[in-house]
Amino acid sequence: MSFHSRYSYQIKKWIKKFTFVILVILVSLVMLMPFGWILGTSMRKASESFALPPAFFPTEWNIENFRSVLNAIPFFQYTWNSLFISVVSTFFMAITASMAAYAFSRIEFKGKKIMFPIVISGMMIPAQSIIIPTFLITRAINAIDTPWSIILTSIYYPVGFFLLRQSMMTIPKSYDEAAYCDGAGRFTIFTKIILPMSKSPLIVACSMFFINVWNEFFKAMIFLTSSSNLTLPLGIRMLNTSHGNSNMPLITAAVVLSLIVPLLFYLFGQKYLMQGALISGLKS
Repeated sequence: MSFHSRYSYQIKKWIKKFTFVILVILVSLVMLMPFGWILGTSMRKASESFALPPAFFPTEWNIENFRSVLNAIPFFQYTWNSLFISVVSTFFMAITASMAAYAFSRIEFKGKKIMFPIVISGMMIPAQSIIIPTFLITRAINAIDTPWSIILTSIYYPVGFFLLRQSMMTIPKSYDEAAYCDGAGRFTIFTKIILPMSKSPLIVACSMFFINVWNEFFKAMIFLTSSSNLTLPLGIRMLNTSHGNSNMPLITAAVVLSLIVPLLFYLFGQKYLMQGALISGLKS
């Protein structure tokens, strides 16, 4: 290859990389625009909320809205309620989903092919369609207006079950057979071999579930009535007046503050989220 050909090839390669980087930056900016708008609105004055023509950035940056949120509602109490419900729900979901995934991926039992689509069908059933029997059962066990009303009705997560089951099916059965030869039982194989090898998809499932429960509004509005038990989404709703005279900067400031915990959760599990997205099947 001549010098001119090599030079032309390097130029084309550099142009492709540069174009790709520019496209990624543009797409990222488009995706970040809603968050930028919320952040900008959270620092506006109330009088600028509905100004025409609208401005993307406030004319005067005002951080008093964040202090006002802490004074308007018991923000830290609501944050703790949401955090407790989300963490405990995620813990129980991880146990139930991983054990169910292990059973459906590694154990042969009667009715397995019939039960699997029944379990998965939960993804197609909206919570609103079963809220009445869910409420009656929750009331029967005296869990209304307690965090457990959200926790117990949320731990069934077919998306996490399906993700873990598909991941466990890629693990060769030779691991189980070798463990059986060494005298290990099913519980030992599950906890010592299969579950550690499914760590990345498990963290992906937990991350998605955590965000879902953190943002839960519908069931929280139905089951929680006492002010001390409200979650953060319900607390933010209290900032909206009954007559529609909403202080939009105050509400968006509360939304920005509510993003801190999910953002920290994401940063903590970012490594595993990437691994879970790129993980491929193991080969014997």
